[in-house]
Amino acid sequence: MGFTAVVGTQWGDEGKGRFVDYLAESAGMVVRYQGGNNAGHTVVNEHGTFKLHLIPSGIFRKGCVCLMGPGMVVSLSGLLAEMDELTAGGIDLSGLRISERAHLVMPYHIALDKADEAFRKHGKIGSTLKGIAWAYADKALRVGIRAGDLRDMESLKAKVAKGVELHNRWIVQLYGQEPLAEKAVLDEVLAAAARLKDLVVDSVPLIRHARLTNMNVLLEGQLGTMRDLDWGDYPWVTSSSPVPGGAAVGAGIPPQEIKRSVGVVKAYTTSVGEGPLPSELNDESGLSLREIGMEYGATTGRPRRCGWFDALPVRRSVEVGGVTELALTKLDVLDSFPSLKICTAYEKDGAQTLEMPFALEGWKPVYEEMPGWREPTRHVRRWEDLPAAAQAYVKRIEELCGAPIRFVSVGPGREELVTL
Repeated sequence: MGFTAVVGTQWGDEGKGRFVDYLAESAGMVVRYQGGNNAGHTVVNEHGTFKLHLIPSGIFRKGCVCLMGPGMVVSLSGLLAEMDELTAGGIDLSGLRISERAHLVMPYHIALDKADEAFRKHGKIGSTLKGIAWAYADKALRVGIRAGDLRDMESLKAKVAKGVELHNRWIVQLYGQEPLAEKAVLDEVLAAAARLKDLVVDSVPLIRHARLTNMNVLLEGQLGTMRDLDWGDYPWVTSSSPVPGGAAVGAGIPPQEIKRSVGVVKAYTTSVGEGPLPSELNDESGLSLREIGMEYGATTGRPRRCGWFDALPVRRSVEVGGVTELALTKLDVLDSFPSLKICTAYEKDGAQTLEMPFALEGWKPVYEEMPGWREPTRHVRRWEDLPAAAQAYVKRIEELCGAPIRFVSVGPGREELVTL
């Protein structure tokens, strides 16, 4: 019992939502601790297939409190759309809560995101255009609007008006775009406030109760270490900290309370967006990984860049995040490959390194080749029933990454899982 962080160890899209949904069976609370609706968690269970972007993945578990934590930036329109979709699917949202300290993504943040990405031309970050970076920038500039502001309509009106005035200066003078209409922004925000204000809470008493009752609490991260603002491949990063240390701040948890960190890692490498990806495959194998693994972004639908498993970012994630165990996903995607490769080092200008470089540009993968198993694994539920070559592949990843693998998923469903 206690607090467990569920974090991504690669570039994101590792399958965190699938494991939060699984582990939430015994959880009293799930806290999403950072990010916004710029990435998604796909969950497949008895209710259907759902793509969550903001709401914690424990929402499908009866009686589980799902808190959108103070470290998040929340799109009002995105949240309402997600709530409506879940309600239409028969999902009970009575456990949903929003921390009063979570910041809001405003329409002018989205307008600025689109204008800035267009302005960059050849230096694009690969933004999802959801306004996330601009919302976090406002938080740091101390001009942000928070969820708690939704409860005071008069104060909210004044803050929105000030926000529109300030950001229109940037939209017009910096990017040469048309200004936003204050009334349109205000109408959208006030309509959302009417629906959401009763969900807004002080999260500290909830966390206190969880601690005092020794409740099982899951801390759900978004994206992965290679997108972390401090530890990722800057500047192709997000604007918050997905690592377990970010969970303590973004959820309001004393760091010493997080005794368990489950690092979710895909059995190969994927990434959405710009930036170097050393083990990327621009060949038939990369295309096969994408199509077999259905590797398309849950938020944007963009095709994911695919490559062989890269041990260096995962090992760095384990080390800087204090990951205590790994959950390996999508092993079944590799079932048809006659041989597999694992990147064990990088090479550049005749020199090799086992460490993550300061910048990834120009580094090439050094591969170790292993035999494939060429038989289906999706039906397997026991470790000893996996093909010997599959077991060897899993154990080699475990050895290279420095943390024990406790779960191996062989399909997207809850039950399609091998535990070690």
